[in-house]
Amino acid sequence: MGINRRDFLKGLGGTVAALGAAGIVEGLVSDRKAEAIHQAAPLTGTIRWGMVVDVAAFRTEEDFRRCEEACHKYHNVPRFNSLKDEIKWIWSDRFENVFPSASHQFVSEKMEEQRYFALCNHCANPPCVRVCPTQATFKDTSNGITMMDWHRCIGCRFCMAACPYGARSFNWRDPRPFIPGELNPDFPTRERGVVEKCTFCAEVIALGEAPGPGEELPEKQMPRCVKASEGRLVFGNLKDPESQIRRTLKATKTIQRKPQLGTQPSVFYIV
Repeated sequence: MGINRRDFLKGLGGTVAALGAAGIVEGLVSDRKAEAIHQAAPLTGTIRWGMVVDVAAFRTEEDFRRCEEACHKYHNVPRFNSLKDEIKWIWSDRFENVFPSASHQFVSEKMEEQRYFALCNHCANPPCVRVCPTQATFKDTSNGITMMDWHRCIGCRFCMAACPYGARSFNWRDPRPFIPGELNPDFPTRERGVVEKCTFCAEVIALGEAPGPGEELPEKQMPRCVKASEGRLVFGNLKDPESQIRRTLKATKTIQRKPQLGTQPSVFYIV
């Protein structure tokens, strides 16, 4: 006998209640053995896309707004006038929210006042992939991007509970009437009951050939936030020692969000 979407969701709801979302998170990401228990498929390709955020280079609200709007406009991200319903792929937040596990004792006034971009970290060992029952969220092992297939998403929100970075949003309402401006016909809209997140603009990167060793993505293939950042965001291949992002990481001290969890984020911060 077949099972429809509603029945499947009811079943999952019982599973969530039995396990407890908090328990899932605790078991997946809060244990000191987190690195050992993540069983994500290894990245087999020659590419692992990553990003460096030059925090000090973002000086004004306009610096942040330009990147957020470029991303959200391209991806038809809805804008609700409600924090509860908010959908966000990239956003800025305070130090204590972006780096909650870092020491907050006697931090400088500048660090407290500075805003920090947050987005999906496209972890090498993503706990969100491990808990998805339908493989709607999956790892592209050829380039390291944590992807979303909205047609497979059943809205169970296991991935949201498992993500230690709060990088996913859920469509509680039909998002389509709330997409500001003209729709981008090159990117699909979503529907009520699915989870959204940043995909490093995988569809834009795929517009051309992958760069070879020592080469960079052309501007037209850069993620929209990177293109709009005017150099404040550096994007490139972490597996290429001659890439700009690797040269930046080699020359500058950077930090990552919650590195102790062993998820191995692909986003780095110059602070």
